[in-house]
Amino acid sequence: MAKVGIFFGSSSGVTRGAAELLADQFKGAELIDMEEDFDGIDQFEDFDVLLLGSSTWGQGDPQRDWVDPLYELDNDRPDLEGKKVAFFGAGDQKTHGEHFISALGKMHDLFTSLGASAYGFIPTSGYDYEFSLAERDGKFCGLGIDDVNQEDLTEERVIGWANQLKSEMGL
Repeated sequence: MAKVGIFFGSSSGVTRGAAELLADQFKGAELIDMEEDFDGIDQFEDFDVLLLGSSTWGQGDPQRDWVDPLYELDNDRPDLEGKKVAFFGAGDQKTHGEHFISALGKMHDLFTSLGASAYGFIPTSGYDYEFSLAERDGKFCGLGIDDVNQEDLTEERVIGWANQLKSEMGL
């Protein structure tokens, strides 16, 4: 059985809530809060599947608790070949539609450049935003959550995405 780690950084609690919903869907998964539980990039090696959650800040940047780990990953360039990764995170498509969930795109590019295989692409339909670095060929490279404008869709989206990941990853 694949060992699943759900790593998340959350400032306002939205990404944390999504991570907790995912943990309910992936029985036995380990929740790792990037601020409180993260010990270093070697911790990624403990898992077969990495579900990586971050909200988007500023000019499309990952949440602050991800800054040092992402920098370390980019500098040390560990081999993540064989790891299955999927990305999720919060954004505000109306107020910050110019960078909606762009942090997911930046994280996707880094992890896949290290050899990880990305899963969990979803259609952009149902979202109303200007631009996103997470968009690839008409899909997001992960799950976008907008609790500011579409809170009523969050639980359904997370559960549907979890089922998609289980199918895609053979879990």
